[in-house]
Amino acid sequence: MNIVNDKTYRDRVYSVVRQIPVGRVMTYGQLAIILGDGYTARTVGYVMHGADEGVPWQRVMNSQGKCSTGRLTIPINLQQELLEAEGVVFNASGKCDLSKFQWFPEGFEPEEEEQTSLFE
Repeated sequence: MNIVNDKTYRDRVYSVVRQIPVGRVMTYGQLAIILGDGYTARTVGYVMHGADEGVPWQRVMNSQGKCSTGRLTIPINLQQELLEAEGVVFNASGKCDLSKFQWFPEGFEPEEEEQTSLFE
C-alpha cells in the first residue's frame, strides 16, 4: 500500500495543519521535518491536495513563501486570496515574508539566527 494513502499518515499531517493559526503559514518541508521519518515535502503536498473540509489547506505553502496552487484552483489564485483575507501579505511576485508569517508548533521554534526573510 502507498504510504500517502494510509489514513494514519494523512491524519498526522492534517492534525498539525489544523493547529496553524489564522494568518500564519507552514511549508510542506517544515511539516515533513516535524512529522519525521517517512514524510517528505512532496508527500505532504500530495496529502494536502486531498485535504478534507475543515483542514485549512491554504496555510501550507512552498519553501519560497509562495502558493503552489495558483493554477490548480478555481478561482485561480484561491490560496493566495484566502490567505490575504486572513491577513497574510504578499509582495508583487506573490511571495509572503516567512520570517513574519511562518508558524512553528511549540518545541519546533527556530533559533533567532535561523530565521531569514524571503520577502526581499
